[in-house]
Amino acid sequence: MNIDQDDMQFLGFCGVYTEAYKIIFSWRKIFSQITLALIAPLSFIFLAHMEVSHLIFRKIIHNAYELDNAQYGSPQYHKIKNTLSSEVKYLWLFKFVYFTFLLIFSLLSTSAVVYTVACIYTAREVTFRKVMTVVPKVWKRLMVTFFCTFLIIVIYNLIAVLTFIIWAVTLGSKDVGAIFFLILLIIYLVGFVYLSIVWQLACVISVLEDVYGFRAMKKSKALIKGKLSVAAAIFFKLNLSLVVIQIAFQLLVVHGRSRMVNRVAYGILCLLLLFKLILFGLVVQTVIYFVCKSYHHENIDKSSLSDHLEVYLGEYEPLKAKDVQLQKLDV
Repeated sequence: MNIDQDDMQFLGFCGVYTEAYKIIFSWRKIFSQITLALIAPLSFIFLAHMEVSHLIFRKIIHNAYELDNAQYGSPQYHKIKNTLSSEVKYLWLFKFVYFTFLLIFSLLSTSAVVYTVACIYTAREVTFRKVMTVVPKVWKRLMVTFFCTFLIIVIYNLIAVLTFIIWAVTLGSKDVGAIFFLILLIIYLVGFVYLSIVWQLACVISVLEDVYGFRAMKKSKALIKGKLSVAAAIFFKLNLSLVVIQIAFQLLVVHGRSRMVNRVAYGILCLLLLFKLILFGLVVQTVIYFVCKSYHHENIDKSSLSDHLEVYLGEYEPLKAKDVQLQKLDV
């Protein structure tokens, strides 16, 4: 990153995008290697899950229909029932395996990209071999942060469900009920987006600083102040792009009625777009971290950050807050 630390605070929506593009283009070799090793499998798992789930679920629906039309207690009825039961178990097992691998590759990809961008920021020599050496030592910290965030989101959703139940009981049948429902829905969506943004920044903090879990979430909440609108706009655009790719894959591949060769071509196109989007999103969220640090007039000690990045290659030692937490600068 050639931009000065003090100038990074002035980066807005377009500025963050431009900086991320420059980083990826200038270091396209190592980002291509990270993409092929981690992000491409992550993208493939995400898309393949939709296709496989559809095939299994279609069999379940078919056998459920056959079971309803079979004579109760007959040998055919028991055979279909056993088959249906096995397919439901396979579906749940597949979902479990899918979410496990999705989580692992997501954390590994995040660790690799954040570490790489940090090395670029400190002008350190970075190679794919070094990155893959560091990743296994970092992703466990990210997992702790993920589970802490997951717990917060579960609690948040439980409170939301309870609130909507109270709405349904008290105002659901009244004329003003629809208005209150819309207000509650907007509040819920805004809160969910905010938690997602805080979580993404907390992932970067977990890699680059000595805090993780709830402490990283707390630090992320304080750091995002002042740049929340920019982060929210970027979050919305990236996730909208993800939804578009997902819908396109569903329509053209999963439920597509064209020839197999066309469906395969559409699937490859969606895969290419998806892993490019994931790579870009991870670089963007790392850039936002440095933008937020600069906005709060905190100066990162590049030499200290570089030293600690080097430590990742030896005995694991997370970055100390005094090195990356940044010193306050006089304005």
